[in-house]
Amino acid sequence: MAEEKDPKYRNLFLGLLFDGIGMLSFMIPGIGEFSDVIWAPIAGWLMTRLYKGRVGQAAGVIAFTEELIPGLDVIPTFTLTWIYTYLLSKKKSLPAKE
Repeated sequence: MAEEKDPKYRNLFLGLLFDGIGMLSFMIPGIGEFSDVIWAPIAGWLMTRLYKGRVGQAAGVIAFTEELIPGLDVIPTFTLTWIYTYLLSKKKSLPAKE
């Protein structure tokens, strides 16, 4: 079977996994916020690898910031970026009616 060129479902799976990892800090009282200092730059970098161009760059900054600020770990940034990329932004590519 040929490999799919569009990594749509791979990005969804990885996004759910990375969002889960980001939310794990709530499970470890006291250590959780320290782990966010380590996870925040990793999450930002991973986001730029999953999504190329301006979307990836903007989402990387948002993921970094969201993971770094205490209490915002519940926001599923990777999943929201997937929704934007594969569901919402596709509507822009429809041909214009004259």
